[in-house]
Amino acid sequence: MGALEVLVADILCEAGLKKLDVRTRTALELPGYFRATKKWDLIVVSNGALVLAMEFKSQAGKSIGNNVNNRTEEAVGSAKDIWTAFREGRFGRSPTPFLGYLFLLEDRDNVKTPVSNKEPYFQVDPEFRGEAHLKGTKSLPQYKGVSYSRRYELLCRRLVLERLYTSACFMMATNSPKTKISHPAEDLTFQRFAAALRGHVVTFLGSRSK
Repeated sequence: MGALEVLVADILCEAGLKKLDVRTRTALELPGYFRATKKWDLIVVSNGALVLAMEFKSQAGKSIGNNVNNRTEEAVGSAKDIWTAFREGRFGRSPTPFLGYLFLLEDRDNVKTPVSNKEPYFQVDPEFRGEAHLKGTKSLPQYKGVSYSRRYELLCRRLVLERLYTSACFMMATNSPKTKISHPAEDLTFQRFAAALRGHVVTFLGSRSK
């Protein structure tokens, strides 16, 4: 993920931010509301104003399913925490910051296979149910569920739809000598994410020059 952090930092500097204002290694702590501070992966503080904060997350290996819920809770909780802190004035008179979420998932067979849901009392969200199939002519439809890659895609998309994050990016990459990177969803590509970053920086710098 270090290479992606450097790439994003370069994009921000090319858009007009000062290199010293873009933090990726040290001094990454920001105030929270439900906790004292949280260490983000990349932040920009310019002239005393919080410009943006970003999370870079990844998942790889065979035990993908063990961490999906943890990653989801972490993403939602971090966003709720910082936005509440912003509401409470922890960042002074900073304009509304950009909150970014970038997720990189290892591209392997087990992340593309449907995973069934346990529904002992209530049905899950239809988006997570997947395709229906019948077991016997008199049986009720059974649902296959959706893959882990699809679950992460839905997470990233809904983080933006619910305005928890300004923009999100979902990428997949093979673990091979010649790494192949793919973007499963057109609305969550790195290109769109980078464009949103540039747009925010231009708006911020324009407001400071007035």
